Amino acid sequence: MDAGTRDLARPLQWAFAAFAVLNIALLLQGSGATVFRVMALAGYGAGAVLSVAAALRWQPHGRRIAIVVHLALAPLQFAFSIAVLLALVGIILSLVILAQCKPRYPRLAPRARRVWLTLHVGFSVGWLGVALTMTALAVIGWAADSPTIRHGAYEALHVIDLAVAIPSMALSIITGVVVSLGTKWGLVRYRWVLTKFAISVSIPLVAGTVEGALADELARRTIDPTGEPGATGVALIACLGAFAVALWGATILSVVKPWGRTRWGRRDAEETRRAAPRRPAQPEPALPAMDARL
Repeated sequence: MDAGTRDLARPLQWAFAAFAVLNIALLLQGSGATVFRVMALAGYGAGAVLSVAAALRWQPHGRRIAIVVHLALAPLQFAFSIAVLLALVGIILSLVILAQCKPRYPRLAPRARRVWLTLHVGFSVGWLGVALTMTALAVIGWAADSPTIRHGAYEALHVIDLAVAIPSMALSIITGVVVSLGTKWGLVRYRWVLTKFAISVSIPLVAGTVEGALADELARRTIDPTGEPGATGVALIACLGAFAVALWGATILSVVKPWGRTRWGRRDAEETRRAAPRRPAQPEPALPAMDARL
């Protein structure tokens, strides 16, 4: 890593520490979502302390501390955003810090790779199933004539969103990052991996800023038997349907693996080729002596 990258990565630790303190202040002033508030307070408290420690002791251990902290916080901050919406900005900040640190990871052993890959496939399929289930509930809530069914569908959707969708999302992203970084694929070396990662990160951002607000509004509105989903119900169906389509796309990318390497992948391949020791030229085999009778 060059000095310029190190110089940028280190100040970002101070920036994240300040960001974490700001979130802690907002959380202490807020109310509701008790479990997620406690998680966010603990996470941002630890993140602030470790970010300061990393900045103060960048060499030799600070960079490693930053990498571990933000690998954990990048997905966890989506759960924190239930208590404080500003946490969604922290996901992007953590990813920028990781990109600046340019971590290198050892390859997973074959057995560990199979375990992590199995976990990733399971959580990813679960996430897709949850997205399809929530889309179906949104359609039921919008189309139902019975006020009881309508409100029940939106209440069930809200519960599934908090209790199932968020853990599935976080675990799918975490296991996917481990599998990517611990194998030849990397996270930014191949276009299909980078696209899949972008899909996985964009869904929590949209869910936290758009889908969650729509679901909460519909659950409150349909408490009144005369409340109608209207355009809000259609917007929720479109949002959840887009999530399901995007996750199907990510599944197809995992199977097909199209498009080849990114420019970073090509650069790594070129550096690896240059660093590989050249094999000495083999002498050409001697031609057999010609028969003297010819």
